[in-house]
Amino acid sequence: MDAKRYNNIKLFWSITKTVVTFLLLLIFVASGISEKLYVFIQNELSGKYLIFLIYVFTIGLGMAIIFLPLNFYTDFYLEHKLNLSNQTFIKWVWENTKALLVSLVIGVPILLFFYYSLLTFNGLWWLPFAIVLFIVSVILARIVPVFIMPLFYKISPIDDDELKERINKLAVEAGIKVENVYKFDMSKNTKKANAAFTGIGKSKRILLGDTLLDSYSEDEIETVIAHELGHYKKKHIIKNIVIGTASSFLTLFLIALFYKLSLNWFGFEKIQEIAALPILTLWGMLIGLIQTPITNVISRKYEYEADEYAVESTRKPGAFMSTLERLTEQNFGDKNPHPFVEWFFYSHPSIKKRIDAVKNAALRLGLTQNIEEHLNLKGG
Repeated sequence: MDAKRYNNIKLFWSITKTVVTFLLLLIFVASGISEKLYVFIQNELSGKYLIFLIYVFTIGLGMAIIFLPLNFYTDFYLEHKLNLSNQTFIKWVWENTKALLVSLVIGVPILLFFYYSLLTFNGLWWLPFAIVLFIVSVILARIVPVFIMPLFYKISPIDDDELKERINKLAVEAGIKVENVYKFDMSKNTKKANAAFTGIGKSKRILLGDTLLDSYSEDEIETVIAHELGHYKKKHIIKNIVIGTASSFLTLFLIALFYKLSLNWFGFEKIQEIAALPILTLWGMLIGLIQTPITNVISRKYEYEADEYAVESTRKPGAFMSTLERLTEQNFGDKNPHPFVEWFFYSHPSIKKRIDAVKNAALRLGLTQNIEEHLNLKGG
C-alpha cells in the first residue's frame, strides 16, 4: 500500500464516520428515540444534572460501540499493516483509556457548566459558555505540557549540549525565552516523527520526538525547531488565539440561533429540553463543515510563513528540504494530494508546494549553493 492510498483510506473513513454520526443523531432525534431515552432515564433517576450527564454518556457510549470496529481498523490495524505503529493491542487500549479518563476529568465540568448556562441564561446561554471555554483553553495551554502530556509520554530534557546551544540561539533570535528543550518517547507508540512548540507563559516548551532525534542530523533538527519558532516570531500563536476566540463566540451564537429556530421541526418547545440537545451537535457539525476550509487556508498561510522563517534564520534550505521530504516519507504523507482535498482538509500545504516555496525563499536570500548541495546529495 502506498502513501496516497493510505491517506485516501484514512480520509474516506473519516468522512464516512462524520456523515454516519450526523445521520444517526438526526434519526435519533427525529424518530423520537431521544425523547424515549430521556423519559426512561428520568423515570430511573432524579436530579436535572444527573439525568443530563447520564443522557449524554449513554449517547457517547452508543457511538463508541458503533464506531469501535472502524476505530480499530484505522487507528490500530492499518497502522500495523504499514509497520507504522509500535503499540501492542493492550497498549493501544490503555492509551485510549487514559485519553478517555482525561477527557472526562476536563469534559464533565464543561458539560455541567453548559447545562447550567442553558437553564440560567436561556437564549443567551452561549455567551457565558463561550467565555468559560476561552478561560479553559488558556488554562489548558498552560497545563497541558506540564501535567497532561507526561501522563502519555516520558518527557525529559535533551542531553545534546551542542543541539541545545543551537536551539537556544534560535530562540533568542526569535525573541523567546525557552527554559529547556525536551524530548518525549514518541517511539513507544509510533515510528512517525514530529516536533512541537507548546504552552504559553512559563510553560512554553520545545518538544522533540525521540524518533526525530534518533534519525535526523542536527542541521535538520535545527530547521524543524526554527520552523516551530517561526510560528512564535510571526505571532501565529496570538493570532490563532484571537481568531479561535472570535470563531468560538460566533459559532456558539449561530448554533444557539439555529437551535432555537429549528426546535419545532422536531416537536420540541424549549431549548432546555434534554432530548432536544443533539440538535445542537447537528448544527455544530454543519457550521464546522463551512469553517473547516477557511481555518485550513489560514493555517496553510501560517505554515508557509514559518517555513520561510526557518530558511531565513538557519540559512540552511537544503537541510530543511531534506527534513520535509524525510518526514513526509516517514509519516507516510501524501506528497501530492488532490487540489480539492488539500484545500478542504489539509492544515499544512502539500510537500511539493512547501518545497517549491522553500526554494523560492532560498533564491530570494541568495542561498542557491545550499540547495544545489542538497540536490547533489539527494542524487548521490
